[in-house]
Amino acid sequence: MRLAHPRGLLLAAVAAVVLSACSTPEPVVVVEAPPPPPPPVTLNQGVADAASIYVSFIRDVGTIPAGGFQDAESIQAAMRRGAAYDPATLSRGMIAYGSILALQSPEFVQGVRTYAADPTSRAEVIANLTRDPAYAAGLPGAAAAAGLIAATLGHDIATLTAIAEGVEGDAYTIQERRDPRRRWAVQPIASREVRLESVKTISSGQMLPSAEDSARLFAAANSGSGLSLTGTSVEAPFTPAVVHSLAIAALAALGAAGDEARSSTEALSIETNAQFCLDMSKLNLFQCLAASRPSYEDMFCIGRHIVRDLATCTSEAVVRRAPTLEPGTVVAEVTPVPVAAEATTAALQATEPQPN
Repeated sequence: MRLAHPRGLLLAAVAAVVLSACSTPEPVVVVEAPPPPPPPVTLNQGVADAASIYVSFIRDVGTIPAGGFQDAESIQAAMRRGAAYDPATLSRGMIAYGSILALQSPEFVQGVRTYAADPTSRAEVIANLTRDPAYAAGLPGAAAAAGLIAATLGHDIATLTAIAEGVEGDAYTIQERRDPRRRWAVQPIASREVRLESVKTISSGQMLPSAEDSARLFAAANSGSGLSLTGTSVEAPFTPAVVHSLAIAALAALGAAGDEARSSTEALSIETNAQFCLDMSKLNLFQCLAASRPSYEDMFCIGRHIVRDLATCTSEAVVRRAPTLEPGTVVAEVTPVPVAAEATTAALQATEPQPN
């Protein structure tokens, strides 16, 4: 076998190097990884639980008969049902419910999620919402979401107002006509002080979520459907309660209202104007009961300081409008005016027949 000459091998190697140096290198293509997909719409169970408390309580109050009570005990039963709320808990529940209603608006959810694709924009919006809930009023679709809140709670307001008018009107009828078939309604209430203390005890009890309502609202919040709502857009300025509801919903639309964000959603569910109105209503209820003597006056207390006040406080929280104080202000301040203690039953007692 003939071996290659060393000089020939050297020449071949040099030639290979030269050819390699003269060839065009392959271009290097750098492929950037696509950004991660935005997180899904996420609202934690705590918000649904709080909303269920409001929904179930308002539904229960809605069963108070507007057409008249059958006996004194039915009045006291309605009193116990209607007084069984904590103002702070009910106020938080209303705002939590408003956030779930806002999440039923495709315009709002899709508008907010335009900021979710870019991690930097998403983080900036989340920070703004956490720092100042009024930021939510300027997000795309906010008017449509606010319209759903106003329309849905407006239905509750109308229902409660109709019941209040019926109950108060019946109290006046009993006072004026002294119907012999309802002589029990003009009799003095037995153990008035015990009845008042019992109502105060009931009022301080813990309000628990409804498992059925909570599950339904949780599913609707995270899917954006299931409640079959309709409403007309409502333009800013929004009330503070609506602003807080929109802020919670916006965080959820950005995927930033899950279990890890419970502290944020709980903080946003607190709104002092809405709670103050309910606090004053409860105080006026106690004052009304302290002054009430016959059962028909207790009826008046139910109609005025349970049912009507719930309608009024809800209306002021979501419907009332006020001029902005400064350019760019989107939150309208609401300051409920307390009713004087002596006025709670004055409308009835002013025409009370005097004993002979």
